Amino acid sequence: MPYGYCGRILHVDLTEGSMTVEEPRERFYRLYMGGKGFAGYYLNGLVPGDADPLGPDNVLVFATGVVGGTAGPGMNRFTVAAKSPLTGGWGESEAGGWWAPELKFAGFDAIVIKGRAATPVYLWIHDGQAELKPARHLWGLETAASQAAIREELGDRRVRVAQTGPAGENLVRYACVVNELKHFNGRTGMGAVMGSKNLKAIAVRGHDKVPVHDQQRLASLAREFALQVTKKPSTNVLRLQGTPGLTAGLNAAGMLPTRNFTSGSFEGAPQIEFANYEQYQTGTGTCYACPIRCKREVAVSDERFSLDHSYGGPEYETVASFGSNCGIADLPAILKANELCSRYTLDTISTGMAIAFAMECFEKGLLTEADTGGLKLEYGNAEAMLQLIELIAHREGIGDLLADGVKRAAERIGRGAADCALQVKGLEIPMHEPRGKYVVGIGYALSDTGADHLMTPHDTSFNLRESVSLQELSPLGISEPVELFDLGWRKARLYCYTEGIYTLWKVLGVCLFAYAPRTWQPLNTFLEMFQAITGWDSSWWELMKVAERASAMSRLFNVRCGFGPADDRLPERFFQPLEGGKLAGHGLPREEYRTALELVYQMKGWDPATARPTTTKLLELDLDWLIEG
Repeated sequence: MPYGYCGRILHVDLTEGSMTVEEPRERFYRLYMGGKGFAGYYLNGLVPGDADPLGPDNVLVFATGVVGGTAGPGMNRFTVAAKSPLTGGWGESEAGGWWAPELKFAGFDAIVIKGRAATPVYLWIHDGQAELKPARHLWGLETAASQAAIREELGDRRVRVAQTGPAGENLVRYACVVNELKHFNGRTGMGAVMGSKNLKAIAVRGHDKVPVHDQQRLASLAREFALQVTKKPSTNVLRLQGTPGLTAGLNAAGMLPTRNFTSGSFEGAPQIEFANYEQYQTGTGTCYACPIRCKREVAVSDERFSLDHSYGGPEYETVASFGSNCGIADLPAILKANELCSRYTLDTISTGMAIAFAMECFEKGLLTEADTGGLKLEYGNAEAMLQLIELIAHREGIGDLLADGVKRAAERIGRGAADCALQVKGLEIPMHEPRGKYVVGIGYALSDTGADHLMTPHDTSFNLRESVSLQELSPLGISEPVELFDLGWRKARLYCYTEGIYTLWKVLGVCLFAYAPRTWQPLNTFLEMFQAITGWDSSWWELMKVAERASAMSRLFNVRCGFGPADDRLPERFFQPLEGGKLAGHGLPREEYRTALELVYQMKGWDPATARPTTTKLLELDLDWLIEG
């Protein structure tokens, strides 16, 4: 009997309106385990390198992990992956919430979707069954109305709905997927892929339990985890403040992205820090089987705005992207921006960066009021920021230009606009400053999705001997601190090892806030949970190889799509000095950074001429089937 997984993967052909069920052998689960691993297997096997990301040849994968849906804390996430309409390469994003466990309760580990429906549909999965249902009446609805309509139609308020909204239907290239209105597969445009396929939503409901090898042992470990959450600073601060608690510390450190990453400090930071955010907070939320409760819910009594708390509250990334990075200190407006993005399914990072890009172009005279429809896109203009979100979601006016992402927008504007377009491989930069976090900068450049702040833990977790994050890496052989501004072999090795852990979490559907190295929960305790769930006598060697296999598959996919070493690079701005804050005058050292990337290539077994994993490396990872791909 399998433990931890259902043993069934649903394949959907939207063009034909047909479905089949695959029942892989145990070896498949042990090699790929779920999430990013499943996505790498199916996308490399089914998607041509020259496929149009918004065409029927693209394949969309929803994949849980082998530990998902159990009582294991933080094991509730899932991957959505396809060829990205924003980058033209590997597209992937993870989300928590309740949808992934429900899919497993309904009897499936993953869904593989190809083709394009002739008219809008949604997929209804329940207790081992699946059917396509008409969705014309849902097309154009915002997310709350769509979710309510699906639940009413199916007669069950417990149905979990993952969906795209108007931005995805309008093929905004960074439209996202949302479940429960507040848990987002945010990056790389997976909502636009759903829209291109005329797939409005996937609704799931199930009543089975996920089989667990040693339920008593797992329950004991989960209880101990819950008891420790409020006692450990790294999880207690997440429980009390969520990610918005990061804002003040990053501003003080000179690493709060400000005015399109020209400065690391924002004079309006006190207005957007958690001390001010807290007055708008009405409650906290969580994900399935997680005692940390890092999610915020907000309301505003501001006469300008009314907010629906069911959309949750903004994370740090949203506060910074619409706040400091646009020069905006108006927190109620930022809260409203978050709600609008939730209603329309817009990635808040890419949306905020697109607006900051437009503001810089406007201030430099590259865009004028004639281009913007009369909007004065000046830094600090909260009203213009909110209007731009509407225009982007509906592809109207200047919003149509920005809806394609900053890379394409800069190419159309020309006249040096590319200098204002902060992106890697077409994906906009997240709200973490690589001039202060070197290992994050390495991750931005090397991530196959483009700039991703969740490739590795950040440098500030490993520069002190007493750091909990450093101490918990000892099972992987890292025990010495690495200086913040070190770009030598120690930093390259730190990147390789920690990127492996974070990739593993993406494979297994595990939240990085729950386990080391981000928080205190020991890696070996997680391994005990994994063994209790699966019954496999696994080891960290096996798990890290699973992660390395997943990483190699996403890199191979990019090579097939035409990416090479020249695409593994940061925007020029980050080699220039910051203009303000504690790190004013500091830029990334170009030569040291180049050398660090070369070291990572060598450590990971990538060919420096092609960016492709070598044949030897593919054989070592049991990926011989991809050698000729």
